[in-house]
Amino acid sequence: MSGQSHKVSLLETALSTVVGFLVAVAAQMALFPLVGIHVSEGTNFTLGVAFTVVSVIRGYCVRRLFNSLHVRGIL
Repeated sequence: MSGQSHKVSLLETALSTVVGFLVAVAAQMALFPLVGIHVSEGTNFTLGVAFTVVSVIRGYCVRRLFNSLHVRGIL
């Protein structure tokens, strides 16, 4: 049996990103007030988008680093 198709990999990654975004925004809305941070729902959404973009960039960079190390025979 072969590995995951590119289409299924893209679907999995997109779904994981959407779920992560929703969990992050819900967590912010629940936890921020507990630590004295009071922001609007729009601000929570904007922060969720920003953190999601940063997370995707971080994940991409780490993946490319590991790929480079693998190609060089280090890993």
